[in-house]
Amino acid sequence: QVQLVESGGGLAQPGGSLTLSCAASGFIFSNYAMSWFRQAPGKGLERVAAIDSFSSTIDYPDLAKGRFSISRDNAKNTLYLQMNSLKPEDTAIYYCAKGLSSIWRLYEYDYRGQGTQVTVSS
Repeated sequence: QVQLVESGGGLAQPGGSLTLSCAASGFIFSNYAMSWFRQAPGKGLERVAAIDSFSSTIDYPDLAKGRFSISRDNAKNTLYLQMNSLKPEDTAIYYCAKGLSSIWRLYEYDYRGQGTQVTVSS
């Protein structure tokens, strides 16, 4: 079965950095686009970044542009999210998600991991 396991969350200071990882199994990772979402307390699910299966198309919403970087290693079945210049408003549970195809509709997904908590505070 499809499994997505996020790791790398924790406490960071404002202006600091964290790198999240998502270990994927149960499907052919290299065939699917992947994405990151987040959900802060009391708020809805928010897009963070998405990448196609070839790492040729990457999308960031405004909240992530210039600060976050998504990447993937198809040989390791792993998705990454490098987060720099963290702000308190980045505090949320971060989820990785498996896309429905290799290149289209990057943020549509059918499976999502359990999430990893990121807390940005001094």
